[in-house]
Parts: sequence; structure tokens; C-alpha cells
Amino acid sequence: MVTNIKPLGKNSGLEVSGVDLDMPLDADTRKALQDAFLAAGILLFRRAASGPEAHLSLSRCFGELQRHPVRENWAAGYPELVDISYRPAIQGESSVALYEVDGKRRGGWLPWHSDLRYMSKINRGGILRSITRPSEGGRTGFIDQIAAYTTLPESLRRQIENLHVVYQLRSDFTQEKFGKPESLRLVTNAAALSAMAARIDRDFPPVVHPMVYVQPETGRKVLNVSPTSAVGIHEMPNSEGDALLEEVLSYALNPALAYYHDWQENDLVLWDNWRTLHCAEGVPEDCVREMQRTTIAGDYALGHRLSEFETRG
Repeated sequence: MVTNIKPLGKNSGLEVSGVDLDMPLDADTRKALQDAFLAAGILLFRRAASGPEAHLSLSRCFGELQRHPVRENWAAGYPELVDISYRPAIQGESSVALYEVDGKRRGGWLPWHSDLRYMSKINRGGILRSITRPSEGGRTGFIDQIAAYTTLPESLRRQIENLHVVYQLRSDFTQEKFGKPESLRLVTNAAALSAMAARIDRDFPPVVHPMVYVQPETGRKVLNVSPTSAVGIHEMPNSEGDALLEEVLSYALNPALAYYHDWQENDLVLWDNWRTLHCAEGVPEDCVREMQRTTIAGDYALGHRLSEFETRG
């Protein structure tokens, strides 16, 4: 049974305590957790996981689990868990990219994004679990885009109400058009992303998603933009559109709204991928940071392939 739910940060998230993840979750507990997830979008379970079974049990409380399409990333013995650990590369090979950010090398660094934004079908969310805490760095940032929407000036809300953003996958973050640090440099790419580079246009064609949508359960509006994978505004494919998207992103990425989680071993963080941006600060290249995650399946049913969207319009 949940014994306590309290605010996690000033602007987003809840911290949950009193849940024994080694025991089956009863109906009242599951309902309380699902209600908290809908209300806040980010839930922290501090030092609550005893291992992969507890991680999977909690994840299933929020929906069916989706296996990652790259089998090589599955955790040993647990195909519904993805290993997103950073370990210093052996002979130049790594499953996680190494970037230089502001002159410092960072393994496992990720810019602000929502998962699978380059696909027409976006997963519901995920739960991250810390296994080995790095000796330095490694925080994960979260920004609730319902909170971000409330900060938009009324004139900007009206301007973007019926606009859409075009997205397409890129093979590394230095190719991003929006939201990347000016100093960003790729040192070593993840092996899987390097292998995908030649087939991105064939296997990952452009998609479109609305800039704003309404959360159906509550009627709250979500600022539905991600800098990563963004190409531009569909209805304004020009410099004016890029400038508008940059302005909107300045609200979406407002640092005053961000919560950064400083991981402890066995922490679990659940986030709603339909309303939350997240990022990873990464760790120094000689550090080890071991983490696993689940992917909660779903589709908010508002994304389309660009070709289908244009035909529909």
C-alpha cells in the first residue's frame, strides 16, 4: 500500500514511498499509482527496486511493455528490459555514444527529447532504474510540458494551436537543427546508430506531430514539441517557421521548470513520454554508469507519416 505521495520538485513530479515492489501490487495501490502518474507525469520511487523483477512488476502497473527493436540492447535474460549503461569503450566499440560537450567528454549524454518522436506512434512512457551510480555526473533531467504550456503568452498559444512539427531521425546529435549545444562534438558514436545511418531515409521517413494537444483525461493542454529530431514547422517551411519553433522551444526548455534527478542505486523514475521531455547529462568517459529501462507501450494517435499527413490534408 502507498503510504506517502509528496511533491518531487517545485514544478513537476511526485515522490512515492511505502510501496513494496517485491510483493504483488493490490488494486488500491495500482489505482493510487495510476492516478498519481496521470496527475504529475513523473514519479520517483527512491531506492525501491531490489532487481529486475521489481522493475518489471512496477512497469506493468502502467501498461503493456514493449520490447526494444534492437535485440542486442536487451538485458540478459530480460527481453523487456533495455540496457542503457555507459561503460568505457573496449577497442573503440560502444553501445552508447561519447560526446564532447562544452569541452568535456561525456558518455551517455542525451539532449532534451521525447522518445521515438521520429516515429508516428509514440510509446506511453518508461521506467529508468539505476544499478551502478557513477562516481561523477549522471543526472537525468525532466520537464513537464503541461507546466510549460501554462507559461506561453496567449498570443503564442493562438499562433501554434493548429500547427505541426516535422521530425526525422538523425544518426547523431551533432546533426540536430534545434536544441543542441553549439560546442557539441561527436567522439564515438553508438555502434547501432552508426549502422543505421545509411538506411535512415528508407526506414525512418519524416513524420509530423501537432505542436499542442489536449490530455483527454483532464482537458489540460500539452506543449507537444521536442527539439531532438525536429526539422521545422510543416505549415511554415522557412526561416520564419524556424524562428517560431525556436521561440516555442525556449518555453519548452525553460530551466526554471526542470527537475534533475541525482541517482542513487535502485532508484526508479517513471515518466509520461506524451507530456515530458528528458535529457541525460552523461558521465566522464572513464566512469561507469549502469542503468536499465522499460518501455511502456501505447499511442496517443496524433502522429502521422509526412506523406500520409499531406495526402490527408
